[in-house]
Amino acid sequence: MDAYDPRTTLARDDLADQALDGIVRARAYRATQALQCAVSVAGVRKAPDVRAEQSDQLIFGEVFDVLDRRDGWFWGRARRDGYVGWVEAVGFASGVQLPTHRISALRTYAFPEPDPRSAPPMLLTLNSMVTVEEEQERFVKAARAGWIARTHLADLDAFDRDPVAVAERHLEAPYQWGGRESVGLDCSGLVQQALLACGRACPRDTDLQELALGHPIDRASLRRGDLVFWDGHVAWMLDETRVIHATGHAMQVTVEPLDAVIERFRTAGTGDPTSLRRL
Repeated sequence: MDAYDPRTTLARDDLADQALDGIVRARAYRATQALQCAVSVAGVRKAPDVRAEQSDQLIFGEVFDVLDRRDGWFWGRARRDGYVGWVEAVGFASGVQLPTHRISALRTYAFPEPDPRSAPPMLLTLNSMVTVEEEQERFVKAARAGWIARTHLADLDAFDRDPVAVAERHLEAPYQWGGRESVGLDCSGLVQQALLACGRACPRDTDLQELALGHPIDRASLRRGDLVFWDGHVAWMLDETRVIHATGHAMQVTVEPLDAVIERFRTAGTGDPTSLRRL
Protein backbone atom coordinates (compact mmCIF):
# COMPACT_ATOMS: atom_id res chain seq x y z
CA MET A 1 0.00 0.00 0.00
CA ASP A 2 2.90 2.40 0.54
CA ALA A 3 3.24 3.08 -3.20
CA TYR A 4 -0.40 4.09 -3.60
CA ASP A 5 -2.02 7.34 -2.53
CA PRO A 6 -4.71 6.51 0.07
CA ARG A 7 -6.67 9.58 -1.01
CA THR A 8 -7.39 8.00 -4.40
CA THR A 9 -6.81 4.26 -3.87
CA LEU A 10 -9.88 2.32 -2.76
CA ALA A 11 -8.03 0.00 -0.42
CA ARG A 12 -7.40 -0.58 3.28
CA ASP A 13 -5.46 -3.33 5.03
CA ASP A 14 -8.67 -5.28 5.54
CA LEU A 15 -10.54 -4.54 2.28
CA ALA A 16 -9.83 -3.39 -1.26
CA ASP A 17 -11.62 -2.91 -4.54
CA GLN A 18 -11.78 -6.16 -6.48
CA ALA A 19 -10.13 -4.38 -9.41
CA LEU A 20 -6.99 -3.97 -7.23
CA ASP A 21 -6.57 -7.70 -6.56
CA GLY A 22 -2.95 -8.51 -7.32
CA ILE A 23 -2.01 -4.82 -7.29
CA VAL A 24 -2.38 -3.89 -3.62
CA ARG A 25 -2.34 -6.20 -0.63
CA ALA A 26 -5.51 -6.58 1.45
CA ARG A 27 -7.14 -9.35 3.47
CA ALA A 28 -10.23 -9.32 1.26
CA TYR A 29 -11.36 -7.96 -2.10
CA ARG A 30 -14.89 -7.02 -3.09
CA ALA A 31 -16.71 -5.54 -6.07
CA THR A 32 -18.05 -2.01 -5.71
CA GLN A 33 -21.66 -0.90 -6.08
CA ALA A 34 -22.35 2.30 -7.99
CA LEU A 35 -24.69 4.74 -6.25
CA GLN A 36 -25.67 8.26 -7.29
CA CYS A 37 -25.70 11.45 -5.25
CA ALA A 38 -29.36 12.46 -4.89
CA VAL A 39 -28.93 15.54 -2.67
CA SER A 40 -27.54 18.96 -3.46
CA VAL A 41 -24.16 18.10 -2.00
CA ALA A 42 -22.71 15.27 0.08
CA GLY A 43 -19.55 15.64 2.15
CA VAL A 44 -16.78 13.06 1.70
CA ARG A 45 -15.26 12.60 5.15
CA LYS A 46 -12.21 10.90 6.60
CA ALA A 47 -14.31 8.88 9.06
CA PRO A 48 -17.98 7.81 9.32
CA ASP A 49 -18.93 10.73 11.54
CA VAL A 50 -20.53 14.09 10.72
CA ARG A 51 -17.85 15.72 12.90
CA ALA A 52 -14.99 14.15 10.92
CA GLU A 53 -12.91 16.29 8.59
CA GLN A 54 -14.43 16.87 5.16
CA SER A 55 -11.90 16.22 2.41
CA ASP A 56 -14.15 16.49 -0.66
CA GLN A 57 -17.76 16.81 -1.76
CA LEU A 58 -19.98 15.10 -4.28
CA ILE A 59 -22.59 17.21 -6.00
CA PHE A 60 -25.94 16.12 -7.36
CA GLY A 61 -25.81 13.39 -10.01
CA GLU A 62 -22.22 12.30 -9.37
CA VAL A 63 -21.48 8.60 -8.91
CA PHE A 64 -19.94 7.07 -5.79
CA ASP A 65 -18.55 3.53 -5.99
CA VAL A 66 -19.34 1.96 -2.62
CA LEU A 67 -17.17 -0.78 -1.14
CA ASP A 68 -18.14 -0.83 2.56
CA ARG A 69 -21.17 0.11 4.69
CA ARG A 70 -21.26 0.99 8.37
CA ASP A 71 -24.06 2.41 10.53
CA GLY A 72 -25.64 4.62 7.89
CA TRP A 73 -22.39 5.46 6.10
CA PHE A 74 -20.79 4.31 2.85
CA TRP A 75 -17.06 4.00 2.21
CA GLY A 76 -16.00 4.25 -1.40
CA ARG A 77 -14.60 6.36 -4.19
CA ALA A 78 -15.99 9.38 -6.02
CA ARG A 79 -15.95 8.48 -9.68
CA ARG A 80 -15.58 12.02 -11.01
CA ASP A 81 -12.37 12.97 -9.19
CA GLY A 82 -11.30 9.63 -7.69
CA TYR A 83 -11.35 10.71 -4.05
CA VAL A 84 -11.87 8.05 -1.37
CA GLY A 85 -13.79 8.56 1.87
CA TRP A 86 -17.02 8.17 3.83
CA VAL A 87 -20.42 9.63 2.85
CA GLU A 88 -23.77 9.55 4.62
CA ALA A 89 -25.93 6.85 3.03
CA VAL A 90 -29.08 8.93 3.22
CA GLY A 91 -27.91 11.14 0.35
CA PHE A 92 -27.50 8.39 -2.25
CA ALA A 93 -29.81 6.46 -4.57
CA SER A 94 -29.36 3.07 -6.20
CA GLY A 95 -29.67 2.75 -9.95
CA VAL A 96 -27.38 5.19 -11.74
CA GLN A 97 -29.27 7.34 -14.21
CA LEU A 98 -27.26 8.51 -17.19
CA PRO A 99 -27.14 12.32 -17.23
CA THR A 100 -28.48 14.26 -20.18
CA HIS A 101 -27.45 17.76 -19.06
CA ARG A 102 -25.33 19.61 -16.52
CA ILE A 103 -26.17 22.68 -14.45
CA SER A 104 -24.47 25.64 -16.14
CA ALA A 105 -25.76 28.35 -13.79
CA LEU A 106 -23.72 29.04 -10.67
CA ARG A 107 -26.69 27.68 -8.71
CA THR A 108 -30.36 27.02 -9.41
CA TYR A 109 -33.46 25.81 -7.58
CA ALA A 110 -35.27 22.58 -8.38
CA PHE A 111 -39.01 23.20 -7.89
CA PRO A 112 -41.71 20.59 -7.14
CA GLU A 113 -43.82 22.06 -9.97
CA PRO A 114 -42.94 23.98 -13.16
CA ASP A 115 -43.76 27.16 -11.26
CA PRO A 116 -41.22 29.44 -9.53
CA ARG A 117 -43.83 30.18 -6.85
CA SER A 118 -43.73 26.58 -5.59
CA ALA A 119 -41.46 25.95 -2.60
CA PRO A 120 -38.13 24.56 -3.86
CA PRO A 121 -36.81 21.52 -1.97
CA MET A 122 -33.33 21.60 -3.48
CA LEU A 123 -30.63 24.04 -4.57
CA LEU A 124 -28.34 22.64 -7.27
CA THR A 125 -24.84 23.91 -7.84
CA LEU A 126 -22.73 24.42 -10.96
CA ASN A 127 -21.65 21.17 -12.69
CA SER A 128 -24.38 19.06 -11.12
CA MET A 129 -25.40 16.27 -13.50
CA VAL A 130 -29.12 15.83 -14.22
CA THR A 131 -31.33 13.52 -16.24
CA VAL A 132 -34.15 15.37 -18.00
CA GLU A 133 -37.44 13.43 -18.02
CA GLU A 134 -39.93 16.02 -19.25
CA GLU A 135 -40.12 19.53 -20.69
CA GLN A 136 -42.77 22.17 -20.15
CA GLU A 137 -42.38 25.69 -21.50
CA ARG A 138 -39.59 27.41 -19.51
CA PHE A 139 -38.85 24.41 -17.27
CA VAL A 140 -37.52 20.89 -17.54
CA LYS A 141 -38.07 18.09 -15.03
CA ALA A 142 -34.89 16.48 -13.72
CA ALA A 143 -35.13 13.00 -12.22
CA ARG A 144 -34.76 12.91 -8.40
CA ALA A 145 -34.59 16.72 -8.29
CA GLY A 146 -37.56 18.60 -9.72
CA TRP A 147 -38.34 21.32 -12.24
CA ILE A 148 -35.38 23.49 -13.30
CA ALA A 149 -35.23 26.60 -15.43
CA ARG A 150 -34.27 25.53 -18.95
CA THR A 151 -31.78 28.40 -19.26
CA HIS A 152 -29.78 27.03 -16.32
CA LEU A 153 -28.95 23.79 -18.17
CA ALA A 154 -26.31 22.96 -20.76
CA ASP A 155 -25.85 19.95 -22.99
CA LEU A 156 -23.16 17.56 -21.80
CA ASP A 157 -20.86 18.65 -24.62
CA ALA A 158 -21.42 22.40 -24.13
CA PHE A 159 -18.81 24.03 -21.92
CA ASP A 160 -17.53 27.38 -20.74
CA ARG A 161 -14.29 28.51 -22.36
CA ASP A 162 -12.61 30.64 -19.70
CA PRO A 163 -12.04 28.92 -16.34
CA VAL A 164 -11.05 32.21 -14.74
CA ALA A 165 -14.40 33.71 -15.70
CA VAL A 166 -16.03 30.73 -13.98
CA ALA A 167 -13.91 31.41 -10.89
CA GLU A 168 -14.97 35.08 -10.97
CA ARG A 169 -18.61 34.00 -10.74
CA HIS A 170 -17.72 32.59 -7.29
CA LEU A 171 -16.42 35.91 -5.90
CA GLU A 172 -17.23 36.31 -2.18
CA ALA A 173 -18.38 32.70 -1.85
CA PRO A 174 -17.33 31.69 1.68
CA TYR A 175 -14.31 29.48 2.25
CA GLN A 176 -15.19 25.88 3.11
CA TRP A 177 -12.51 23.26 3.72
CA GLY A 178 -13.10 20.35 1.33
CA GLY A 179 -15.90 22.25 -0.40
CA ARG A 180 -16.62 22.49 -4.10
CA GLU A 181 -20.21 23.77 -4.05
CA SER A 182 -21.04 27.27 -5.24
CA VAL A 183 -22.05 28.39 -1.74
CA GLY A 184 -18.70 27.41 -0.19
CA LEU A 185 -15.46 25.94 -1.46
CA ASP A 186 -11.70 25.81 -0.93
CA CYS A 187 -8.78 26.76 -3.18
CA SER A 188 -8.47 23.46 -5.04
CA GLY A 189 -12.25 23.12 -5.19
CA LEU A 190 -12.43 26.45 -7.01
CA VAL A 191 -9.84 25.30 -9.54
CA GLN A 192 -11.57 21.97 -10.01
CA GLN A 193 -15.05 23.42 -10.48
CA ALA A 194 -13.78 26.03 -12.95
CA LEU A 195 -12.05 23.39 -15.06
CA LEU A 196 -14.98 20.96 -14.93
CA ALA A 197 -17.23 23.75 -16.22
CA CYS A 198 -14.83 24.03 -19.15
CA GLY A 199 -14.89 20.30 -19.85
CA ARG A 200 -11.53 19.48 -18.35
CA ALA A 201 -10.89 16.78 -15.74
CA CYS A 202 -9.05 17.91 -12.63
CA PRO A 203 -7.74 16.17 -9.48
CA ARG A 204 -9.04 17.26 -6.09
CA ASP A 205 -6.02 18.40 -4.03
CA THR A 206 -3.44 21.07 -4.79
CA ASP A 207 -0.44 18.72 -4.90
CA LEU A 208 -2.24 16.42 -7.33
CA GLN A 209 -3.29 19.39 -9.46
CA GLU A 210 0.28 20.67 -9.54
CA LEU A 211 1.44 17.32 -10.91
CA ALA A 212 -1.35 16.91 -13.44
CA LEU A 213 -2.12 20.36 -14.82
CA GLY A 214 -0.19 22.29 -17.44
CA HIS A 215 3.51 22.96 -17.78
CA PRO A 216 5.97 25.17 -15.88
CA ILE A 217 6.46 28.82 -16.84
CA ASP A 218 8.51 31.69 -15.42
CA ARG A 219 7.27 34.66 -13.41
CA ALA A 220 7.84 37.18 -16.19
CA SER A 221 5.38 35.44 -18.52
CA LEU A 222 2.43 35.15 -16.10
CA ARG A 223 -0.96 35.95 -17.61
CA ARG A 224 -4.67 35.35 -17.08
CA GLY A 225 -5.48 31.66 -16.70
CA ASP A 226 -2.12 30.57 -15.29
CA LEU A 227 -1.99 28.75 -11.95
CA VAL A 228 0.23 29.65 -8.99
CA PHE A 229 0.95 26.84 -6.52
CA TRP A 230 2.25 26.98 -2.98
CA ASP A 231 2.61 24.15 -0.51
CA GLY A 232 -1.08 23.45 0.14
CA HIS A 233 -2.56 26.32 -1.88
CA VAL A 234 -3.40 27.29 -5.45
CA ALA A 235 -4.63 30.47 -7.13
CA TRP A 236 -5.70 31.52 -10.62
CA MET A 237 -3.97 34.46 -12.26
CA LEU A 238 -6.72 37.00 -12.97
CA ASP A 239 -4.34 39.11 -15.03
CA GLU A 240 -0.59 39.76 -15.06
CA THR A 241 -0.46 40.97 -11.45
CA ARG A 242 -3.55 39.75 -9.56
CA VAL A 243 -4.88 36.37 -8.45
CA ILE A 244 -8.34 35.07 -7.66
CA HIS A 245 -8.49 32.31 -5.07
CA ALA A 246 -10.49 30.81 -2.21
CA THR A 247 -8.45 31.64 0.85
CA GLY A 248 -8.76 30.94 4.54
CA HIS A 249 -7.12 34.33 5.16
CA ALA A 250 -10.14 36.24 3.82
CA MET A 251 -12.49 33.27 4.42
CA GLN A 252 -13.92 33.73 0.94
CA VAL A 253 -13.12 33.81 -2.76
CA THR A 254 -11.28 37.05 -3.30
CA VAL A 255 -8.98 38.99 -5.65
CA GLU A 256 -5.56 40.14 -4.44
CA PRO A 257 -2.24 41.29 -5.87
CA LEU A 258 0.04 38.29 -6.34
CA ASP A 259 2.90 40.10 -4.60
CA ALA A 260 0.77 40.63 -1.50
CA VAL A 261 -0.11 36.93 -1.33
CA ILE A 262 3.51 35.91 -1.78
CA GLU A 263 4.61 38.23 1.01
CA ARG A 264 1.88 37.01 3.36
CA PHE A 265 2.82 33.38 2.75
CA ARG A 266 6.50 34.15 3.33
CA THR A 267 5.66 35.83 6.62
CA ALA A 268 3.51 32.86 7.66
CA GLY A 269 6.32 30.43 6.87
CA THR A 270 4.61 28.80 3.90
CA GLY A 271 7.39 29.89 1.60
CA ASP A 272 7.51 31.01 -2.02
CA PRO A 273 5.36 29.49 -4.78
CA THR A 274 6.40 25.95 -5.59
CA SER A 275 5.51 26.33 -9.26
CA LEU A 276 3.81 28.51 -11.87
CA ARG A 277 1.92 26.55 -14.50
CA ARG A 278 0.12 27.21 -17.77
CA LEU A 279 -2.68 24.96 -19.00
